[in-house]
Amino acid sequence: MKKLMISCFAAAMLVQVNAQSYWKKNTGKTARVVLTDAKTGEKMADKGSVSFEKFGQPKETDACIFVDPDFKYQKLIGIGGAITDAAAETFYKLPKKKQQEIIEAYYGKNGLGYTVVRTNMNSCDFSSDSYTYVQDGDTALKSFNIAHDEKYKIPMIQEARKAIGKDFTFYFSPWSPPAWMKSNNSLLKGGRLENKYYQPWAEYYIKFIKEYEKRGIGVWGLTVQNEPMATQTWESCIYTAEEEGDFLGKNLGPTLWKNGYKDKKVMIWDHNRDLIYQRATTTLSDPETSKYAAGIGYHWYETWNNKTQLFDNLSETQRAFPDKFLAFTEGCKEQFDLSKIYDVKLGELYGRNMLNDFNKGTALWTDWNVLLDETGGPNHVGNFCFAPIIADTKTGEVHYTYEYYYVGHVSKFIKPEAQRIGSSSNRAALTSTTFMNRNGQLVTVIMNDSDNDIDTHLWIEGMAAKLPAPAHSIQTVIL
Repeated sequence: MKKLMISCFAAAMLVQVNAQSYWKKNTGKTARVVLTDAKTGEKMADKGSVSFEKFGQPKETDACIFVDPDFKYQKLIGIGGAITDAAAETFYKLPKKKQQEIIEAYYGKNGLGYTVVRTNMNSCDFSSDSYTYVQDGDTALKSFNIAHDEKYKIPMIQEARKAIGKDFTFYFSPWSPPAWMKSNNSLLKGGRLENKYYQPWAEYYIKFIKEYEKRGIGVWGLTVQNEPMATQTWESCIYTAEEEGDFLGKNLGPTLWKNGYKDKKVMIWDHNRDLIYQRATTTLSDPETSKYAAGIGYHWYETWNNKTQLFDNLSETQRAFPDKFLAFTEGCKEQFDLSKIYDVKLGELYGRNMLNDFNKGTALWTDWNVLLDETGGPNHVGNFCFAPIIADTKTGEVHYTYEYYYVGHVSKFIKPEAQRIGSSSNRAALTSTTFMNRNGQLVTVIMNDSDNDIDTHLWIEGMAAKLPAPAHSIQTVIL
């Protein structure tokens, strides 16, 4: 008992010493503030610097964001968005100058700092047509050919890769196997992968990886199946948790490893937060299956009321599987309306999800389409949606929505390998997260999605900086 008391005392002293050393190194240091404010129309505006002063015990009347650098959690893999057929087709309909602007806006040194790219293997809803890479009945995959992707998708991904450089992180997801491999003999409307095609379908992933890597696009990872519980009017395929586990454990995982792809990060689920815990605990219940999975992917479409989304399911899943990373693999605002592309609520949808996702353990965050046209497409089933950048392919005009700026308040300043730091808010209207970059820089993002201005304090171990948090704003504080 005495040894335990001594060790607890030593741990407490360590925290105290670390806290003191943090401010010893940063005494007199000011923090830079970048603000997006819907009322003033400012977008990622440099608001100068704020100073930290001694600030003891806060009162209940003091609105605060509390940060403690001694508590460290997951490291960030990266942030980005999907280059789908729709994004790439829209991109190449624009003048060359606008294409360069968009690449710079996302991936350039002055852009949002995107490092992650997701794409679709075979067609998805955000394709102009339905397609696969093989001829019907070709179980040996001798006809495998990705010529379809070489027209638009691969060139745009290559542009992104060149702009990103060494941090380029690329992964892919299938929406459906070829129709002849499925129970409903269709790419669309669900159906399941027939057991006799489990191995040919696993070999299909290998073919895809090899063809993309031949073209200089290194594959970091993949998901087993996009939305395996959704029977959609577009490309879709249903797996139960047990079926996904069987396919991964007996076919896909062993086939990847056999072909020298043990390093590829396989993510299971790739659907909504509502079932993530059940899917993970079921699919990964067998250690022989679990060893092939590196992460657990999810989307945000589980509820229309986006203020009550099921973020706690993420932390519960992370506690159950601390050796697997959480990956947000897709989200967007559906039901496109061109008249609403400048609505701040689009940005707040992103801010609310991103900040809560990170606070619950997420390490990878990927938006859906990086670019769509003036219709919210192209989309071969009429499932039109918003994207952070909307391009009018008739006029060549490019529109930057609040989605773009709200994501940028995180992605531009929080870099890959940054580590999330302990933080909390004492006001429901203030949502926040904090990361420490590899260079020791602390980055705190604070969003106020209420109708009221709030004077707040960024409080770090007895020191605080006073910050206005205007109604419907987001700000990044870099210390």
